[in-house]
Amino acid sequence: MLTPALIERKRDGGRLTAEEWQALVRAYAAGEVPDYQMAALLMAVFFTGLDADELRALTQAMLESGAGLTFATGAPPRVDKHSTGGVGDKVSLVLAPLVAACGIWVPMISGRGLGHTGGTLDKLEAIPGFQTRLTLAAARRQVERIGCVMLGQTADIAPADRKLYALRDATATIESIPLIAASIMSKKLAEGLSGLVLDIKRGSGAFLPELERGLALARTMIALGEHHGCRTVALLTAMDRPLGRACGNALETEEAFAALRGEGPADLMAVTFALGAEMLAVAGVASDLGDARRRLDRALTSGAAAARCREVIAAQGGNPAVVDDPAVLPVAARTAVFPSAARGFVTQVDARVIGRAIVAMGGGRRTMDDRIDPGVGFLITAKPGDHVERGQPLASVFAADDAGLAIGRQALETAVRIGEAPPQDTLPLVSHRVTVDGVEEVGEDVRP
Repeated sequence: MLTPALIERKRDGGRLTAEEWQALVRAYAAGEVPDYQMAALLMAVFFTGLDADELRALTQAMLESGAGLTFATGAPPRVDKHSTGGVGDKVSLVLAPLVAACGIWVPMISGRGLGHTGGTLDKLEAIPGFQTRLTLAAARRQVERIGCVMLGQTADIAPADRKLYALRDATATIESIPLIAASIMSKKLAEGLSGLVLDIKRGSGAFLPELERGLALARTMIALGEHHGCRTVALLTAMDRPLGRACGNALETEEAFAALRGEGPADLMAVTFALGAEMLAVAGVASDLGDARRRLDRALTSGAAAARCREVIAAQGGNPAVVDDPAVLPVAARTAVFPSAARGFVTQVDARVIGRAIVAMGGGRRTMDDRIDPGVGFLITAKPGDHVERGQPLASVFAADDAGLAIGRQALETAVRIGEAPPQDTLPLVSHRVTVDGVEEVGEDVRP
C-alpha cells in the first residue's frame, strides 16, 4: 500500500475504497503508517470530506481494529450518551449513575479534553484513586454487577481511533464532521449498545458553533448508528456560555456530585434531565418523555443516583466519600475573586475564552503528552441576562500560582461583558431534537 498515493488522491478530492480504508487503518494501528502521513491524510479529509460510503468504511475499519463489549442475550437495555464537548460540561458524571439508578445499563466510554473543551476522563481522574483504565472483561463484569461503568478507551476498543483522536487534537483537524462522527461512533458501537443519545453542542464555545453544522453532524451520526442497529437520538444544546458554574476538572467534579445530591445549578440539571429522558425512552423503560423525567426525579430525590455513583467510584478504586465531601478533591494553591467593573446586565460569558484559559493555566493539554493540573479553573456565578452591580463578584479564579491568576483574570475580562440591556440572542438550553425521522425544534429552556 502506497500511503502517499492515497493522501494525494484524497487531497485532490477523490475517494478511497472500503478496502483501502481498511488496509490504511489496520496499518496505522500497527504502527506501519507514521503519524506525519496520517496527519496529512486527516488534513486532506478536513478539507475535502468523506462521502457516505467512505464514512461507513472508515467507521467500520476503526471499529474492527479492536474488540468490544458483549453482553448475554436478554440483558437489560444498554444506552450511552455522548457530548461533542463543551466548557463546564460535567453532565456525564451526573447522568451515568442517574440513568443507571433507573434500571438500565450504562457502559460509558469517555474521552479526555480535546482542544479548549474538557474531558470526562480528566474529571473522573481528579478523584483520588479512580481508575479509568479497565479491561473489557472488568468493564463488562462491573456493568453486570452495578449497571454502570465509566472508563476510557482501552487498547482493545477501536485502537486506531485512540491514536487518531490524539493526533487530531495535535494537528488542528478536530472540527471535521466526518472525522468527529467516525471517531465517536466507532467507540460507541463497540459498547454493545441498544441505543445512544447524542448531545450536540452549538454556540461560540462548541467545536461546531453553527446550527447547520451541528444538525449535519447529528444526522451523520444518527445514520451511522441506525445503520448498525443502534437507535440513536440527538439533542442540540447551548454552548454559547459555560454549563453550570464550575469550569475545570476538580471544580466540575465537585459540582457534579452536588447535582447528584439535588444541589445542582438549574441549567446543568435541565440539560441532564433532557438527555436522561431520551436515554430512558430509547431504552424502552419509559412510556414517554414525561414518564422518563418522573423516573429521573425519583432516582435523584430518593438518593438512589448518588448511591449508584458511590458504587461506581468504589468499584473503580476511588474514595466514594468524595460524593459527599469535596475536600477529597485536589485544590488549587491560589484563588482570586473577579468583580464586575460596571453596573448593568451580563451580556456575554464566552465559553471558548474560558476553555482556552483553563488550558493555558495547566488544566488542559497543548500536546498529546501534557500532564494537567486538576485543581485549576473558574467558578463563574454570572450568567447572561443577570443584573449586576459594580464591584459585585462575578467569578473566582483557581490557579497554581500568580501567573495562572493573571491568565485567569485576563480571560474573564475578555469573556464576561456587561451592557446596559439584557442580551437578546442567548441560545435556549435545548434547541432541537433530531431522530432518523427528522428535526424537531424545541426552542425553549427545558426544566427538570
